[in-house]
Amino acid sequence: MGKEVKLVNQDPLVSIVIPFYNCAYVNQAIESALGQSYPHIEVIVVNDGSTKYLDKVSPYFGRIVYVSKRNGGTGSALNAGIRRAAGKYFTWLSSDDLYDPDKVAKQVAFMQERGASASYGAYYHIDSNNCRVMGGKAGITYPERDQFIKMMLRGCFINGCTVMLDMNVWKEVGFFNESLKYTQDYDMWMRLLHKYDFYYLDEPLVSYRVHAEMGSQKYAGSITKEIYQVQYNYRKSLEALLHK
Repeated sequence: MGKEVKLVNQDPLVSIVIPFYNCAYVNQAIESALGQSYPHIEVIVVNDGSTKYLDKVSPYFGRIVYVSKRNGGTGSALNAGIRRAAGKYFTWLSSDDLYDPDKVAKQVAFMQERGASASYGAYYHIDSNNCRVMGGKAGITYPERDQFIKMMLRGCFINGCTVMLDMNVWKEVGFFNESLKYTQDYDMWMRLLHKYDFYYLDEPLVSYRVHAEMGSQKYAGSITKEIYQVQYNYRKSLEALLHK
């Protein structure tokens, strides 16, 4: 049983978007989303042109919002989910990862207490059998905004599934960049930094799965190229922020 979490204001709806492409763990992700202690959620599963494991999603029809589209990558799947979302807050859950039962409740309370539009947090690593691996809590933060920006220019230390955003941010910065196949999240956080602060919730409420089929291992070379491109795209504008 999760601990009771007191919210500051009336409980807002939270939209949990799960992009899905041929992932054997998708049912576990859906279960962890539907199993949230926070009552006001909608779970949006976006089938990004999957040809496998559809039988792991179909039992949840009626409990989820199901979106099916042609394959276009994670960024396009997230955008499709955001366009269907009705919540005040957005969270993203990869189809091979898991949420702690209190993830949404604790993060909504955290956001409300600080008047935050963007937050992220700590997480655990797990293996294919849901066992914790590689030590304990993972997560990095830099309390000073200038240092935060400088370190983001060196690399992305924000785990996307730990992020919660106010839905209004899309009006300010636009949707995920669908031309980026692997680093659409890094690109989004760089854009958000021009207008928002990221607040850090130092409690591991996400389990990040490390397994042989994960994209970060299979496409490491292509990911590195995209990282350099994102850094090049935002270096001048973010360095200008540092000198204001």
